[in-house]
Amino acid sequence: MIAVSESTPGPIMVNLATYVGSSQGGLTGAITATLAVVLPSFLIIVLVMKIWKYLLKNQYAQAVLRGLKPCIIGIILATGIYMVISHIFPAERENGIDMATVVITAVLAVVIFGTKKIIGKSFSPILLIAISAFLGVTVYGI
Repeated sequence: MIAVSESTPGPIMVNLATYVGSSQGGLTGAITATLAVVLPSFLIIVLVMKIWKYLLKNQYAQAVLRGLKPCIIGIILATGIYMVISHIFPAERENGIDMATVVITAVLAVVIFGTKKIIGKSFSPILLIAISAFLGVTVYGI
């Protein structure tokens, strides 16, 4: 017997439902079991998107979203600053600075602010993540 916990990822549940449905009811059972697993979440997402589309037109919802935007930006900024400081001054070292982290942070800061000055438009966050991943792999290795 296969034990499935609540933290089991979705694809495993879909595969398991398809397998059990197939073994118990053939092709019809596989289709029914797969739809029984996938359809509820799909319908919930469609319903939420319909409500979301309506909410985006509502002036009160717009006001709430405009109020939340600075809070979210502050949380992301605070998390970023915390990560930089905690990695520049790691707890393992008594009084040392991790120069690799300083260099990566400086390069990323130059890329962000330099492209804004040179090109005149902001840098793509996805490209910034790719650059930071490349620098992390290059500096720290795999």
